[in-house]
Amino acid sequence: MSRLIVVSNRVTTPKAGHTASGGGLAVALHAALRENGGIWFGWSGEVTDQFTGHINFQREQGVTTATIDLEEQDVDEYYNGYANRTLWPLFHYRIDLAEYEREFAGGYERVNERFADTLTPLIDPADVLWVQDYHLLPLGEGLRRRGAANRMGFFLHIPWPPRRLLYTLPEAADLVRTLFAYDVVGFHTQEWLSSFEDFVGAEMGAVIEPDGVIRLGDRTIRVIVCPIGIDAAEFVAASKSPRARLAHRQMRDSAVGRDMIIGVDRLDYSKGLEERFLGYERFLRDHPEERKEVFLLQIAPPSRGEVASYQKIRAGLDSLSGRINGAYADLDWTPIRYVNQGYSRDVLAGVYRAARIGMVTPLRDGMNLVAKEYVAAQDPDDPGVLILSRFAGAAAQLTEAVLVNPYSAEELSDAILLALRMPLDERQRRWRKMMDNVLSEDVGWWRQRFTDALMASEATPA
Repeated sequence: MSRLIVVSNRVTTPKAGHTASGGGLAVALHAALRENGGIWFGWSGEVTDQFTGHINFQREQGVTTATIDLEEQDVDEYYNGYANRTLWPLFHYRIDLAEYEREFAGGYERVNERFADTLTPLIDPADVLWVQDYHLLPLGEGLRRRGAANRMGFFLHIPWPPRRLLYTLPEAADLVRTLFAYDVVGFHTQEWLSSFEDFVGAEMGAVIEPDGVIRLGDRTIRVIVCPIGIDAAEFVAASKSPRARLAHRQMRDSAVGRDMIIGVDRLDYSKGLEERFLGYERFLRDHPEERKEVFLLQIAPPSRGEVASYQKIRAGLDSLSGRINGAYADLDWTPIRYVNQGYSRDVLAGVYRAARIGMVTPLRDGMNLVAKEYVAAQDPDDPGVLILSRFAGAAAQLTEAVLVNPYSAEELSDAILLALRMPLDERQRRWRKMMDNVLSEDVGWWRQRFTDALMASEATPA
């Protein structure tokens, strides 16, 4: 059996006696690596004074990880710069926040070359490579130039932007052309895949053939829709664990008979947190009879604090939550509980289970696994209601959620009222259909679907 080499920006190393951390993606990749005896390669997250190409190997729970350290300039230009200040906002339709700096692009290219230089000696001819996400778009091209003729796939975990937005990136065509070094390229939804086909067809002259085949000159790739899921069985089990039961009881006790709305999102402008707060405020204004019957718990761990746009959104949410609480709170009730820290998956499972409404309203999201975790954590006899943005990739699968336009405060307000007043039989019916999808198209299904497509492909010559 071919060995699998997974490549990502960061590597999650399991600790002895613990399950893999880092969520469903880490769980799926560790399972694939254990089955195939492979390597997980990427950045350690550490900074070194001078890049040497030294690889730190570790082996835990049957998985070998291989990590490298990067220089501070690499982190500033490749990670904080091109990945998080150029590609991330652009791919999430926020060209107003995208920064196009040549040093960012140069750092991105340099780090991808360093990945290719360091990884190449580890690759055997029979290995299969699976590259993850927007940090490493051109890595396959670099490996081909160094002689790799292996089967090689790439999966994008974020949206693919429309053609006219993508062309604001100065090096868009050159960057997209590097994807044709892979054999299989995967997207979460048909929308993202269609946007990719539109760009390469209209702007680069690629030929779009049936069955997901795209030809550009002498290169051919296969594109597939492959939505990622969660480890559903594990999350259901986590929702019944002692820590989850304790968290559930604590939330029920603190709710004092009120219905809880839960939001759990990384502190990011793509998550629609300000819009969510404004929609909730509209609900409080339009339905005064409901005010003391409900509260919103928003958990928003900070991220990328060194990037100015993330500092701005944190300050904006602090101000907005304070204004709403100042306007509507009473001695015995606070409308918004706003928490800037993260919690373990089992604690979150208990919190989800205690919530009458799960509010997942990103402005744009490649998938959104919180939506699926909320569904998996529910009590089948008395499930909560998922309010889900139409612009999350998960909306293509979780069609029984209350789908909303997060830009509309009125629509969010109406959805909250609908969810609070939804009869039990309708809640159960909607939950059952969503749960069936969460179970059938879980993270193991995602991993198998992609690797099956990759194994069935013919390797691109170096």
